[in-house]
Amino acid sequence: MKRRTGQDREITRGWKPATLAVRGGTARSEWGETSEALFLTSGYAYDCAGDAAARFAGEQQGMTYSRLQNPTVEMLEQRIALLEGAEACRATASGMAAMTAALLCQLSSGDHLVGGRAAFGSCRWLTDTLLPRFGIETTVVDARDPQQFIDAIRPNTRVFFFETPANPTMDVVDLAAVCGIAKERGITTVVDNAFATPALQRPMEFGADVVAYSATKMMDGQGRVLAGAVCGTDAFINDTLLPFHRNTGPTLSPFNAWVVLKGLETLDLRIRRQSENAMRVARFLAGRVPAVNYPGLDSHPQHDLAMRQMAAAGPIFSFEVDGGRAQAHGLLDALALIDISNNIGDSRSLMTHPASTTHSGVAEDQRLAMGVGEGMLRLNVGLEDADDLIEDLDRALATVGL
Repeated sequence: MKRRTGQDREITRGWKPATLAVRGGTARSEWGETSEALFLTSGYAYDCAGDAAARFAGEQQGMTYSRLQNPTVEMLEQRIALLEGAEACRATASGMAAMTAALLCQLSSGDHLVGGRAAFGSCRWLTDTLLPRFGIETTVVDARDPQQFIDAIRPNTRVFFFETPANPTMDVVDLAAVCGIAKERGITTVVDNAFATPALQRPMEFGADVVAYSATKMMDGQGRVLAGAVCGTDAFINDTLLPFHRNTGPTLSPFNAWVVLKGLETLDLRIRRQSENAMRVARFLAGRVPAVNYPGLDSHPQHDLAMRQMAAAGPIFSFEVDGGRAQAHGLLDALALIDISNNIGDSRSLMTHPASTTHSGVAEDQRLAMGVGEGMLRLNVGLEDADDLIEDLDRALATVGL
């Protein structure tokens, strides 16, 4: 591969996803390094004052300041865009920075947003608390029902915002139906695809306009760094998102970008193996607990839809115990192998009690309305041997009488 092959869309458009995950976006320096170079610099020097002026005027290609551009971050942005099938991507410091930027860059006072009810706790805070402070009206709906999006539309509706599968209920949204409703009315769809990643689901293929990520999760995949990304058209990323990004500064560090680049090289291998493990664990739990919320199981009410949209059901799911918080916490405390942790997407298996962690900031009535009860536990299935995970769960379940 030549120095700029990985950034040549005429060439990379013919590459398969596994190749893109390893080589897409790569730009080598004059030293010819095989691993992407790490550019730890805040600024850049110019050969003359005229070059500086030309770059700031947009008349000359090149870097000006690492809040705007950095060679390592740019490689990550190009790789994610290629994997997503998007024209462009902008990386951010975290997943919530990506969600916030994707919405605030295009919404103004007097606009209206329709959001999915089942969502990560911080995303619900964003739609329910932050946006209204700036005069942006929000309506939350059960995103499993496309008709509810139609019913919620107002003359000033600008954005549909939802995640699928949803955290932690595993609700699945009909991407083609909801994105079609939006397109017919000139509404922008912003999809949080963090649970699936482009390795399992590419929302733009179903009509989504913008796809946002917590790259902290499966893209890094090993619990090391925070990162986020927003994908869209060149016009959206450069004309709508970039001015917001430039002037508010939710910038990803070059080191974190480099770590995620390394994570993407094994994304496809990891997420498919973890999905296989998750299926085995979910089937085991289905015979022991009152309910398992995993789209990969035939028992999931949206199983057929999920399998039409996703290559696999992913490594994350939730399940229910009927003894409330006390039994859920008791089960967590009885685990010997699986970690108690509120993160997801890690190569290690992690479990948390959403009602007391990730969704503890959501008002109780809203939390219960989205389906997050005191007996729900969320499990990120890792790369360990599935038999060891099942043995750990079997012992912990018995400890709490299940």
